[in-house]
Amino acid sequence: MPIPSPLFLGIDVGTSGLRLALIDTDGRLAATVREPLPPSRREGPRAEQDPHDWWQALMTACRHLESGLRRRIAAIAIDGTSGTVLLTDAKGRPLHPALMYDDARAGAEAERLRAIAPAGSPVHSPTSGLAKLLWLQRQPFARDARHALHQADWLLGRLGGRFGDTDANNALKSGYDPVARRWPEWLSQTGLPREWLPTVHAAGSVLFPVDAARAGESELPPDALLLAGTTDSTAAFLATGASRPGDAVTCLGSTLVLKVLGERPVFAPEYGIYSQPLGEGWLIGGASNSGGAVLRKFFTDTRMRELESRLQPEKPTGFHYYPLPGIGERFPHNDPQRAPRLEPRPDDEAVFFQALLEGIAAIEAEGYRRLAECGAPWPTSVRTTGGGAANRAWTAIRERILGVPLLVAEHTEAAVGAARLAREGYERNRKENQ
Repeated sequence: MPIPSPLFLGIDVGTSGLRLALIDTDGRLAATVREPLPPSRREGPRAEQDPHDWWQALMTACRHLESGLRRRIAAIAIDGTSGTVLLTDAKGRPLHPALMYDDARAGAEAERLRAIAPAGSPVHSPTSGLAKLLWLQRQPFARDARHALHQADWLLGRLGGRFGDTDANNALKSGYDPVARRWPEWLSQTGLPREWLPTVHAAGSVLFPVDAARAGESELPPDALLLAGTTDSTAAFLATGASRPGDAVTCLGSTLVLKVLGERPVFAPEYGIYSQPLGEGWLIGGASNSGGAVLRKFFTDTRMRELESRLQPEKPTGFHYYPLPGIGERFPHNDPQRAPRLEPRPDDEAVFFQALLEGIAAIEAEGYRRLAECGAPWPTSVRTTGGGAANRAWTAIRERILGVPLLVAEHTEAAVGAARLAREGYERNRKENQ
């Protein structure tokens, strides 16, 4: 009787839900599960979630997998929202609700970091992991803290029964230096206890097996290997099938996010350009404030679908808009005072809609040019994720303006990217130990 082939589990922890994806050795999707999460608790700049909600969602989702598939899981990787952090005690018990990726209460701490951290570090924002950790350090419960963890780290620790490990991607916004591959010396100037900081591993590194006690609760196999994970955006990149230098992915969501795989890192904070390690290469990108949020200021999703048939991608409108939802831009122009350009406005709303799409596509093209000017490779192809990927007319407009092939993404779910990370890390570890 043939031995069943191994399966690889990717766990994606989003804001509104937790998703699982199982793939086989050939990358074929074997199963998916989605479990909702309670919404973040929000008040002013605060955004919090109870980490135990993540755990309960994960346990429920794992039990929804068919038992025969669960038994075949050989390796597991987790991705989480970048910049979501919490403090725990020595046993990994959370000391407070987790501060979510968009929690912005650490304004004073971000100001301190601007005088300490290098200009190219991604820690200067109030939403950075490091700014949040400095805010948490001032709270009374911090006296009992032993571990400063990211969202994916905490779930990894609970599954493995061991805390204090992270991956290089999640660690970036907490101050980790991905080029030197260490926590930098300037961190000592912040006063953050060094012993809180987790050990950093390359994404996809094999760490340890599922803890026997957790295996009983989740019904996962106790010999399944747990690997260092990644951030949700990096996992989404991996899901598309992009894997070679020059492969690029554009996310057409509420904002416009560009990423291209290169052989060397590029850091240009004056343009909002950042890099993070991915395998032997670097994921280089930037995020514009333009995107779907601008379109929804003028059209409902239903109306946009209705207007799509009236668009004429082969006939440019000539309006040359710079669509923004308000004042301020991050990339390819890092200008907090940049104003949107949306005039003149034609009477025909289909023409106006097309002009907006052309404007966003022009920003996309300018963004890839900016990345190339700063040292990233020019895209050999572009895959697309996000809601805008379904608009065929927009795809034709973008292909005309970009001048590079637009490929269909193999998958768009971050959980699939995490599963691919688990498969690649497992296979690499197997070959190294043969």
